[in-house]
Amino acid sequence: MARTRTSSRGAAGVVPVLLAVGALAAVPPAAHGQEPVGATMTRLYAPVEIGADIAALPDSERAALARIVDAARVMDALFLEQVWAGNPALLLALTGDRSPAGRARLDYFLVNKGPWSRLEGDRPFLPGVPAKPAGAAYYPPDAGREEVAAWIDGLAGDARQAATGFFTTIRRGPGGSLTAVPYSVEYQGELAVAAEHLRAAAELTAEPTLARYLRARAAAFASNDYYDSDVAWMQLDAALEPTIGPYEVYEDGWFNYKAAFEAFVTIRDDAETAQLARFGAELQGLEDALPIDPAFRDPEIGALAPIRVVNVVFTAGDANSGVQTAAFNLPNDERVVREHGSKRVMLKNVQEAKFRHVLAPIAEVALPPAEQADVSFEAFFTHILMHELMHGLGPHEVTVDGRATTVRQALREASSAIEEAKADISGLWALHRLIDRGVIDRSLERSIYTTFLASTFRSIRFGTNAAHGRGVAIQLNTFLDAGAVTVDAEGRFAVNHARIRDAVEGLTRRLMTIQAQGDYDEANRVLETLGVVRPEVRLVLDRLGEVPVDIRPRYLNAEALSALR
Repeated sequence: MARTRTSSRGAAGVVPVLLAVGALAAVPPAAHGQEPVGATMTRLYAPVEIGADIAALPDSERAALARIVDAARVMDALFLEQVWAGNPALLLALTGDRSPAGRARLDYFLVNKGPWSRLEGDRPFLPGVPAKPAGAAYYPPDAGREEVAAWIDGLAGDARQAATGFFTTIRRGPGGSLTAVPYSVEYQGELAVAAEHLRAAAELTAEPTLARYLRARAAAFASNDYYDSDVAWMQLDAALEPTIGPYEVYEDGWFNYKAAFEAFVTIRDDAETAQLARFGAELQGLEDALPIDPAFRDPEIGALAPIRVVNVVFTAGDANSGVQTAAFNLPNDERVVREHGSKRVMLKNVQEAKFRHVLAPIAEVALPPAEQADVSFEAFFTHILMHELMHGLGPHEVTVDGRATTVRQALREASSAIEEAKADISGLWALHRLIDRGVIDRSLERSIYTTFLASTFRSIRFGTNAAHGRGVAIQLNTFLDAGAVTVDAEGRFAVNHARIRDAVEGLTRRLMTIQAQGDYDEANRVLETLGVVRPEVRLVLDRLGEVPVDIRPRYLNAEALSALR
């Protein structure tokens, strides 16, 4: 998943939540010779206006939408705290500088949710800040990864579950010992504000399933038990499709245990959603045919597999930091997935902007002219959908050394990159299988591979420090080694359609087997040997200097709703 900033009003909305932070020092200007942050942002991000048609919404739903956006803004404050303990004070210091350069630094800080450029290997763009903490602010600043890992390994039962769970921070207790602190305690003040907005929205909406979800999520912010609200979100059937709370674990670079706060506020596209509903019925058949040992397959995946196509109104927190999310598959809680399945949400207006402003220009540089004709938005959109569907398939709960655990806990910091690579590669495997069965038109057979090849360069530009970028590097290098992708004398890449399918199936098998066996060592071996940028790939990346890496949305609906308040 991924992120970016919206408006100056959004920035100001974060500040009141953080007023308790102490005294501030002035932020000095950029060092001599360093590119101004405004120029960096222009180079990396294409500005795009993002909006949805809300004209048909009844007054009740528009009013509810405004309060949901208010709750979403609180996720920015929460995520800033989670990224780095120094973020709140630095934000206030930046807010105090009203010069053009100061406003540019503030803007770029909000794009990245901190003073590190996420698309440049977390390079600090403000002087005087430390390296970006790998464990974010989920763990004590004076603790090392080895200390925390040893403490966790010494726990069992409920204590271990709390320490490795999504919704706790790890802090020093009396005498310096480590202890797990629930999010409901750690972030009590901000969560109370968000819950108030959600309850107000629940009173305004006329949609019963939306009201149920909003009330359940507000209650979860206080109880730290997200199960009921996750189930309510799975069962949500309304024009408004909000997703708000702690979800993805990418920011926890130590273990991928801790969930980051984020929000997606969207409007459902009923026509597009209806067209994709047929894919939900295919999931058990795909699971039953996965190219892995049958013992690793799930004979009964979760009953619900809703697919939603939506248009974004507003995003915040982890969802709006650096690279923008094109789609997501949630919840991540293994218990909910086991009992109820997961929901796939396609952010269509964001995908269209990414294809137009980023992927199409990349294809013109990375692929030979004859291959460029095979690049299509339909293939891009359909593979993203299948990527999200495949997150829900394959191994999730496993046994390692006689102990029941999850893939996420067994693979620790390697889990996110392996999971992203698995969803990508098995998505290609699944698409070709559905083409063979007539579920997808065969006209997409060439296009899915060529479009994906172009998109690998898009994702690698996110950086191999990011799960998506590293996961794509694994796939591209596997294709090169297998001769499934070739490079011509001019350094342009093309698909070898005679070999690509076997390479896809082989990597699908390898990654899912690593997950099923909870093989931490093999996961890291894959990352170290294949999760790298090779020289021939680097040559293409160097030629993409004029192509933005991602989009930077301006959320028109959220601005309009704010103006009416």
